[in-house]
Amino acid sequence: MKRPAKFLTACAFAGLVAIVAVSGLDALSAREPAAAGKTRPAAFLLCAGCHSTEPGKHIFGPSLAGVSGRKAGSVPGFAYSKALKGSDFAWNRANLDAWLISPEKFVPGTRMPFTGIADPAKRKEVVDYLLTLD
Repeated sequence: MKRPAKFLTACAFAGLVAIVAVSGLDALSAREPAAAGKTRPAAFLLCAGCHSTEPGKHIFGPSLAGVSGRKAGSVPGFAYSKALKGSDFAWNRANLDAWLISPEKFVPGTRMPFTGIADPAKRKEVVDYLLTLD
């Protein structure tokens, strides 16, 4: 039986979450250090499993370097969903916050299998950090 890409993506993400749960968050922290001179909030570890902060370095998701002000779905070399590639907004504080609440509600049809960050304070810490990345 052929599985849809979204199902396989969700399975891969679930596998990553299981690895993190078994091995601890320190493994992700060591793999993707905070951007030079930046203090990465603990909540960003939810992102670091799939996203790099190094320009041009894609993991499961695109690099988050320079995300502030960048048009959504525009990083060269990353295969975005049709929905995100066709969206017409740039990443700013409000859009990052809405995305981190629920990517699938903010951009229906996105392939990002992420349930969101419900805690507004943790979400703000992540958004503040993302806005500092060059």
